Amino acid sequence: MSVDRILLTNDDGVDAAGLRALYEALADEYAVTVVAPADDQSSVGRRLSADVAVDDHELGYVVDGTPVDCVVAGLDELVPDADAVVAGCNEGANLGAYTLGRSGTVSAAVEAAFFDVPAVATSMYVPGGDDWWKREFEPSDFAHAIRATRFLVDEAVDAEVFDRADYLNVNAPVANADRAPLRVTTPSTWYGMRAERNGDGRVGFSDPIWGRMNDGDVPDPVGTDRRAVVDGEVSVSPLSVPHAAEPDAGLDELVDAYEAALRS
Repeated sequence: MSVDRILLTNDDGVDAAGLRALYEALADEYAVTVVAPADDQSSVGRRLSADVAVDDHELGYVVDGTPVDCVVAGLDELVPDADAVVAGCNEGANLGAYTLGRSGTVSAAVEAAFFDVPAVATSMYVPGGDDWWKREFEPSDFAHAIRATRFLVDEAVDAEVFDRADYLNVNAPVANADRAPLRVTTPSTWYGMRAERNGDGRVGFSDPIWGRMNDGDVPDPVGTDRRAVVDGEVSVSPLSVPHAAEPDAGLDELVDAYEAALRS
C-alpha cells in the first residue's frame, strides 16, 4: 500500500497554527484534505456526536464536532479514499499512558485504526508555567514535529509498520535546536494526578509532572515517551487500539464459581 491522499485533522481547531504547518508540509507531496473541528476540542477523548454540521473550508471541511466526529465523517463520507490519517500538530504534548484516552488528537488516530487506516497523532511539547497555552506559535516552532511526521508518513506504510502497530503517537520538542533525533518509545506508566478540595464545594485537579518536566526532573527511564522529549528527542510510540482482551486473566475459574453459586 502507498499513501496518496491524507485526511488531516486535529483537536485545537481548524484555524490552529499546528494544523496549518502540517498541511503545508504534507500538501507538496500528498493530496491533503482537512476535516477539522470548528473550535478547540482538547481533551474530549473519543466523544462522538449524534450528528454534526459540516461546512466547506479552503483546506477541506470544518466540522462542528469532535476529532472523532471528524474522522468518522471523513473516512466514511467526506474523504472515503483517504490512505492515511494525520492528527495534529497539537499544541501541547500527549505523553504518558494515562493521557492517551483523554486526548482528542490521539483519539482521532485511534478512530482511524478502527477503520483499518494508518494514522499518526502528532503533538508538540511546550515548556512553561500554567499559562504556556497562551503562547503564539510560528511555523518554525513545529519544525521537529513536522519533519518526523512527514518522514513517518513517507516511510512507515511501505515499511509495514502498520501491519504490527495500529497507530503512531509522535511527540516532539519545540524546535529551538537544530536537530532532534527520533527515538522509538513506550508510553510512561508513571501516574501523578492530584485532587484537592478548595473550600468552596469544588475539587481542583493538578498534574505535577509538567513542573518536573520544566526542571528536567522526570521519573521516566530512557525508552519512554516523556524521557525522550525532555532529552530533546522526538518520541514515536507504535501503539495498538485500546481494550485488547487478555485471555489468561483468571476469569474462567471465576465464571465456573459464579455458575456454581447460581445453582446452589
